[in-house]
Order: sequence, then C-alpha cells, then structure tokens
Amino acid sequence: PVVLVFYPLSFSGTCTGELCELRDNISMFDTADAELLAISVDSKYTQKIFADQEGYKFQVLADFWPHGGVAKQYGVFMEEAGIAKRGTFLIDKEGVIQAKFVNGPGEARDLGSYKEALAAL
Repeated sequence: PVVLVFYPLSFSGTCTGELCELRDNISMFDTADAELLAISVDSKYTQKIFADQEGYKFQVLADFWPHGGVAKQYGVFMEEAGIAKRGTFLIDKEGVIQAKFVNGPGEARDLGSYKEALAAL
C-alpha cells in the first residue's frame, strides 16, 4: 500500500510539524508494509533541501509542473491559493483508494487518523 500525503508548502510551520511527526512514527507505516509519500507544489530542489534538513526517510515529491497537477487529479488543489489542501490517501496494492481524509491548509492532521486507516487494511 501507499500513503500519499499532500501538504501545502515545505518549510511552513504546520507542514514541517506534521511531516516530522510522521518521521518520528515511521514504524507504523513500516509495520503495515506501507510506503509513505509526501507531496507539495514546491520544486524538487526545495524538496531535497527540506527532506535533508528534517531527516525524512520517506520520499518528498514535487508537484511543481504542471503546477499542482497531481493535487488536481486527487481533488485537493486550491486554485486561488496555488497550493494543495492537507489531503491524505491510502491506496491499496490494486491502486484503489481505501481511505481518504482532507484538512484545510491550517488544520494539522491527527496521527490517529493514519493509525485507523492503516489498521483497516
């Protein structure tokens, strides 16, 4: 399975806090044999520096060009702001979305939501 985590912007307070919490709890994804992928509209260069600085052991992807293209496909791109909402998608091995939760830009996700979604696999 894949856990696809959209976040608005690298280096912002809430986003950094959320991803650091995922970093610190990566074992729950490992236990579920799930790959964690984080993605925002920042460039690949920004993502590399961000991931290196914070010590993320999961991939941090760039949805830079076409701007927000992946976020648009998942219905979490906010055109007026040019960023993604905090959308989380748990995708099974067959490519089917098994769980989804979406928060606004300033609303941090609860770690318990991930635990519940992973347990349901």
